[in-house]
Amino acid sequence: MHQKILVSAGEASGDLYAALLVAELRRVWPDAEFFGCTGPRLRAAKVRTVVDAASLAVVGLGEVVSHIPRIYGEYRKLLAAAEQERPALAILTDSPDFHLRVARQLHRRGIPVVYLVAPQAWAWRQGRVREMRRTIRRLLCIFPFEEEFFARHGVSTTYIGHPLAGLVRPALSRDEFFRKHRLAPERPLITVLPGSRRGEAMRHLPALLDAVQRIYREQAVNVVLPASVTTGAAFFTGRLGRSPIQVIEGESWDAMAHADLALAASGTVTVEAALLGTPMVTFYKVTAASWLAGKFLVDVPFYSMVNLIAGRAVVPELMQSQMNGPNLARQALRLLADEPARAEMKAGLADVRQKLAGGFAAPQRAALAIQEILEG
Repeated sequence: MHQKILVSAGEASGDLYAALLVAELRRVWPDAEFFGCTGPRLRAAKVRTVVDAASLAVVGLGEVVSHIPRIYGEYRKLLAAAEQERPALAILTDSPDFHLRVARQLHRRGIPVVYLVAPQAWAWRQGRVREMRRTIRRLLCIFPFEEEFFARHGVSTTYIGHPLAGLVRPALSRDEFFRKHRLAPERPLITVLPGSRRGEAMRHLPALLDAVQRIYREQAVNVVLPASVTTGAAFFTGRLGRSPIQVIEGESWDAMAHADLALAASGTVTVEAALLGTPMVTFYKVTAASWLAGKFLVDVPFYSMVNLIAGRAVVPELMQSQMNGPNLARQALRLLADEPARAEMKAGLADVRQKLAGGFAAPQRAALAIQEILEG
């Protein structure tokens, strides 16, 4: 059947998940035509670009405000294309500040909306749930505890499992990785993951540099920092001074898979590390004003996605003022030395991995849900 489907993704992870879903839908409907807001993965999946996702990639309230005129222009462009092309369905992925507004307008135009990757309304801004109940035909969530929350609030929800569960694996063996980066094979490897955006990486770097110096004084270790595409390696090299941290371009799955320990900023990388079974210490720091506002708005038992999925404290969380060099070094040295604690953490991570796998692959489940709507 010749269907037109609008697809929109704002961030790198959303671009990847949406592209996996498009590939699956093409198997079902080879003649379908896809268009919308695209990043590099969606473009590679032959989705016609109306808006470039890079033009939406801002973080932090201050930054968003200064970019509002441009973002509003892209929003109008996307809606005009929907108006003109009348797609049978729209798939909106993550980026709720942008996409919940788009969903409202598409709903008004009678276009059914499937929303991939749930907004974290279970943690904060629960007022969004009413809007979602009204405007979204089906919510596809990737974390197991979300389905119950949204279903309880009357949103039609399907848990599809995590799209990364079938994907995350190293490309090289440990020996190959160590040889390639000239790492000392007899020393443990610590992988430092300061965050994929420059702003968060900058906030985390001073404490991480301090922690690595402290660890190094106690124990000889290899330390690598795989720079994300959005920050790039050059961003870090000038900021590391005489630190023993070795910056590498990309290769984050290998760097995590072969690490004895990861120091990981709370976010998608902690989920990737869990899927790879890598013991970790998680952390996060925001501006003082954001933290104060967040304290009143956020209602969760844990901050780290790994602990939220497990429903218990599997990995240490060092948030805000607790995120400092001495605390990071203390937790890292404890985990490197304490074999039973590492084994217990690995068992907890295996539990998380099992929950995220969610039966067969996420893109297939998502495609089935969409098929039901279009053929139902």
